[in-house]
Amino acid sequence: DNIRHGLNKNLGFTAADREENIRRIGEVSKLFANTGVITLVSFISPYEKDRDAVRAICDPGQFLEIYMKIPLSVCEDRDPKGLYKAARAGKIKGFTGIDDPYEEPQNPELVVEVSKEDGVLQAPEVMAAQLVEYLGSNGYLGK
Repeated sequence: DNIRHGLNKNLGFTAADREENIRRIGEVSKLFANTGVITLVSFISPYEKDRDAVRAICDPGQFLEIYMKIPLSVCEDRDPKGLYKAARAGKIKGFTGIDDPYEEPQNPELVVEVSKEDGVLQAPEVMAAQLVEYLGSNGYLGK
């Protein structure tokens, strides 16, 4: 939300605006990465081509796609603003996962599943530990 209220306040939610939103976020994130700062960027980026475009502007190893695999039902349950409910009611058009597609990553560096088929949610600490383990075992956290 903070990015949408500042840097990207002139963008809406059309496919072109979503592409530009992710491009700008990628450029800012690259500035941090170029200084050696590990930068975690958490955004809904529904289109694979937009994620690939950000990867292309980064040096090798700077862009790691971490797919937070979250069932749509969990997203809807965790929606404090009621946006999914509004989208289902037809009040919001072009909403990712409802009437606009989400293209699942084909080859992410890491997949973190929020829940398995049994529906039991993983604790946030467990998911964070998976990310830290990946970063550590791949040389991102130093020695």
